[in-house]
Amino acid sequence: MTIHIGANPGEIAETVLLPGDPYRAKWAAETFLDNPVLVNEVRGMLGFTGMWRGNRVTIHGSGMGMPSLSIYANELIRDYGAKTLIRIGSCGGMQDSVEVRDVILAMTASTLGTPSRGIFRELSFAPCADWSLLHAAARAAEDKGVRTHVGGIYSSDVFYDERPDLNEQMVRHGVLGVEMEAAELYILAARHKCRALAVLTVSDHLLTGAALPSAERETSFGDMVEIALHAAFPGA
Repeated sequence: MTIHIGANPGEIAETVLLPGDPYRAKWAAETFLDNPVLVNEVRGMLGFTGMWRGNRVTIHGSGMGMPSLSIYANELIRDYGAKTLIRIGSCGGMQDSVEVRDVILAMTASTLGTPSRGIFRELSFAPCADWSLLHAAARAAEDKGVRTHVGGIYSSDVFYDERPDLNEQMVRHGVLGVEMEAAELYILAARHKCRALAVLTVSDHLLTGAALPSAERETSFGDMVEIALHAAFPGA
């Protein structure tokens, strides 16, 4: 047990999927895993461990924002031995070529700052995904026929952004979408020699104002979860 995770030793799998919303973790575990078992509910942050096609998987909430994600990813890696961590979440589209319901595979994650910023001081570290996960996810998305984009995203440290000038530069430089966690996840994975990837469903669009209707979210998010699972276990 750790300060924020109440799971006993051995109850967390080496492969962990990380949605921000704990109730999305519950939905994903009950929908995609065989015999999911609740292993954490400290502070309402739900985590479940079960089986997917003979492979052991944990689906655990991370909360919103990089500080929250950093807490859970650190403890999952350092105290429970997680080796593969895949963020599954929503994002806002930032390019005309990206549409609501599309999936973005984040190759890199730009950011103004993360909880790890103090370590690097003057260095502008470039957080990136694990290539084996990225490649396997791209193939899984292609096999499923899901519209997918591979490239850079922006991990914001604020939700209510008041920097339209910065958003303009993100669009200008080809950033595909914006979310709030991936950059810190990629940094922690690099630090601890783990694998990490962010698989993101475009739920709304900053340029067009389009948004995914709530009734359609589960279907679209289901594609994202399946892509993440196939990325983690490409032979399953």
